[in-house]
Amino acid sequence: MSLAFLHAHDSSEPHSDAVWGISWTINDTVLSISADGGIKQWTSSSGQPHPPSSNSGFPPRHTLGLVSLSTSLDGRYALYNSIEGLTCLWDLSSGELVGKFESYARTAQSDEVEPAWSVSLNPKGETYASSGGSGKVTIHSAQPSENFGKKLTSIPSGRTKFGMYCAHSPDGKRLALSSESGQIFIFDLESNSLVNTFTSHAMNVRSLSWSPDSSLLLSASEDKRLVLHDVRSSPSNVTAGGAVATFSGHSSWVLSVDMSPDGRLGLSGSADKTIKVWDIAARACVSTIPDTGGGEVWAVSWRPKPPAHGAGAGAFVSGNEDGVVRWWRGAGAN
Repeated sequence: MSLAFLHAHDSSEPHSDAVWGISWTINDTVLSISADGGIKQWTSSSGQPHPPSSNSGFPPRHTLGLVSLSTSLDGRYALYNSIEGLTCLWDLSSGELVGKFESYARTAQSDEVEPAWSVSLNPKGETYASSGGSGKVTIHSAQPSENFGKKLTSIPSGRTKFGMYCAHSPDGKRLALSSESGQIFIFDLESNSLVNTFTSHAMNVRSLSWSPDSSLLLSASEDKRLVLHDVRSSPSNVTAGGAVATFSGHSSWVLSVDMSPDGRLGLSGSADKTIKVWDIAARACVSTIPDTGGGEVWAVSWRPKPPAHGAGAGAFVSGNEDGVVRWWRGAGAN
């Protein structure tokens, strides 16, 4: 099988620096965060600013870059985090900033400080997870109130490697955490315990994406590979290092990954300035978009499945080093 994807359009008012995170919401808008400290919302059909958004001055641009973005499944909330660990919750329906937590601030109640790097909203709502330099994950209140950011619990990974990326499974029962040294940790959120460790990468794991049924996890690494993991398997039932499939083809770091809403396709963006689409079942690359014109591809996101009809794997969006958000569609697709 081979697939062709065509450039549809670009964002009308690009960021002034690299796009470090991107998310295509169920409401058919796209959110992007940037090294310029801004978060923007776009109309997917045209690439025009979608109010309320930072394009009109709100939320205000942060003084430092934004490094992590997570959106709720219903498209109402956007959770984002700055490079020094300021976590914010944006209500997209009202346009209001309804939560802010300075994870780097020492409090009178605790001497323990864990500046957040990566953040992830739980699909079940009410909580979010963060990772940082300690190698553990921390669960916080996501309630839009004065309790936003309050620490509820923390779960150790057993390693003190920097936590690069955390992501909840779609069913909200598990949390995956990747490290700077290549490990991937799977936590059970019902028992708040570590249940599996995968050592299938040799270098920093930059991005993670779950399959829609929460059974598979796709990872992207600086070792130029993507690796598929079956989280239902115990370590004794998988190949050495925890991999059930490996995808090779990028010539430089793989910076971003996403799985399609139907679970059939993987999507990756790389420092080699290409985007690749992978057939998960065939374990093969089925499309390569060479040199997108914007430099390194820091972020990719599939279009979600529309709520009432149709499959959503025919289009995706990418964020590049040049600050431009780009929309792509499958040949013959709307």
